[in-house]
Amino acid sequence: MISSGDTSIRKSKIISRRIFIISIAKVVVFTGIIGRLFSLQVNENKKYLRLSDKNRLREWKLPPVRGEFFDYFGNTVAGNMEVYRLHVVPEQVENFNNLMVRLKNILDLSDKEYSKIVNKKNKQKPWETIIISENLSWEQFSKLNLYLHELDGAKPVLSVSRYYPYKENFTHVLGYLSRASVSDLEENESIKKNYVPGLKVGKSGLEKTFEKDLIGTNGVQRYEVNAYGKRINQLDHTVGKKGKNITLTVDAEVQKFANDILIGKSGSISVMDIYTGEIVALHSSPSFDPNLFLHGISINDWKLIRENPLKPLLNKTVSGLYSPGSTIKPIVALSALENDVISPNMKVKCTGKIELYDHTYHCWKEKGHGYMNLRNAIKQSCDTYFYEVSRRLGVDRLNVTAKKFGLGSQVLNGIFENEKKGLVPSTKWKKNNLGRGWVLGETLLTGIGQGYIQTTPLQLCLMTAQLANGGFKIHPRIILDKSYEDYETIKKKMSQNIVEREDVQMGLIPTSDGLINSSENKYSILFRNQENVKFVLEAMFGSTNELFGTSYKSRIEDKKYQFAGKTGTAQVKRITEKARELDLKTEQIPYEERDHALYIAYGPYKNPRYAASIIIEHGGSGSKAAAPIATKLFKLVIDRHEIREKIKQKEIQTI
Repeated sequence: MISSGDTSIRKSKIISRRIFIISIAKVVVFTGIIGRLFSLQVNENKKYLRLSDKNRLREWKLPPVRGEFFDYFGNTVAGNMEVYRLHVVPEQVENFNNLMVRLKNILDLSDKEYSKIVNKKNKQKPWETIIISENLSWEQFSKLNLYLHELDGAKPVLSVSRYYPYKENFTHVLGYLSRASVSDLEENESIKKNYVPGLKVGKSGLEKTFEKDLIGTNGVQRYEVNAYGKRINQLDHTVGKKGKNITLTVDAEVQKFANDILIGKSGSISVMDIYTGEIVALHSSPSFDPNLFLHGISINDWKLIRENPLKPLLNKTVSGLYSPGSTIKPIVALSALENDVISPNMKVKCTGKIELYDHTYHCWKEKGHGYMNLRNAIKQSCDTYFYEVSRRLGVDRLNVTAKKFGLGSQVLNGIFENEKKGLVPSTKWKKNNLGRGWVLGETLLTGIGQGYIQTTPLQLCLMTAQLANGGFKIHPRIILDKSYEDYETIKKKMSQNIVEREDVQMGLIPTSDGLINSSENKYSILFRNQENVKFVLEAMFGSTNELFGTSYKSRIEDKKYQFAGKTGTAQVKRITEKARELDLKTEQIPYEERDHALYIAYGPYKNPRYAASIIIEHGGSGSKAAAPIATKLFKLVIDRHEIREKIKQKEIQTI
């Protein structure tokens, strides 16, 4: 029998054991807590401090400030302006639908805009920023800030947007901006590095070509936020680096004139300094306002641009390919003289057509010009005379001369990614590309600027410039660079090249030292005998300034503005015998079947400085549609030249 004393002793031992175990457990737990606290506060202090700061601090990358474009006179042609945007990051919003309903009422969003934002949110990741509006009005921005305490997750952002003050005047030169695409991020490291939601990048023109220089670098803002993510204090602001500013050689006034005079027409105007190669104007018509693309172009605006039959999206000046028509005749004449195929006194009787191997080749003048020498043939643009010249010359020798003077290759060497090379045919080209031999009739057509030959308006301008400067190679440019030689230096080098070549021919300098015509030599000589170039230039003067010249009605008698030029009319469709009999006026022919009108010119005649090419698509004859434009163009260009020279003199004095 167990006594009560033993029972009490046993109970006491059990209680003591339990107390001991509990005490041990307390010590273990307490030690664990102390150890964990030590680990959190000492060992992992930096980690949790960083996490704490991440919850407390927010960092925003600001869009980079894009470099600007200026014209030759310092006028801003592509600048920046401040815009107000609204961003939302869905994962930072407690109730996205409630926020959107509130924003819809505050910003007066349409149902379509509302649905578009919701759909976008559903398609992208929760942490990716949604741009609710790219261009808030001041009224909207003010109203938004008034209710901002109720709009957790909404972030008003002051940003910078592109602005084109000259609107459609510079579109094909500068291009336009639009949102960076996936391909932009993959192909351009600068865009990827500086990307922020809504970043606009160059999509065409100089904006795209010089993207790396223009884009700049991001600024950064750091804010302290409360538990709801609302900004309560700005801690830091790092200013980004603005992109590089670029100055063009283009004159905004001449560019604007080109746009205004071509309104309602499809065509191109190019103007170039014949010594420095500076491009004064480079306009393609019709154009469009690039500002439409900055905040998302509407469907209707895009449809109007895309479906316009005059093709405003095409930069005709560098991408349009045209038969040069009779504007090629000065080069044909020069090539024939340089190769001693003809003399200036060679006479040909023009009866209005010639027969060759059962084919009839017509002159533009139905009853013919009568007896023509070379000067009169250029002056009156006699096709029959140039059929004979090209027959004697041959297409291969013409190919060599034409390429020397800028046809068949890019003028601006990749500045515009869509610049075309054009085509100057040869017997070898046809065999390699078409698999057939060359025939004589094709030589005749090439000699009057028809057939396979294709040129851009800018190539014709360069060709004219290199004729007008006396026959020297120049280097066209559209970006102003003060390190380039000025007019006086270039002219001196051209004269020096002639002297050196004469010394080589006389044996005073070894041939190996006198690399006058090497491709590496600047302003190299493009002629064999400069008198041939002078002859062609003088004949172009007659074409514009003498009776019976094809552009005589467009002449300017004032010596200050007097210019010389050559008209061209390029067929776009073969003229049938029935059409010749009908002899319809331009207005009676369907638009797309009308001839292209061309004109090349240089001026002022006595001391030329500028060359121009004008093309009016389906304008009819060059003498009626293109040449009259040159009259107004040269008056403006020559007047602006005086101001241009004053700026150059100031720059020289400051160096």
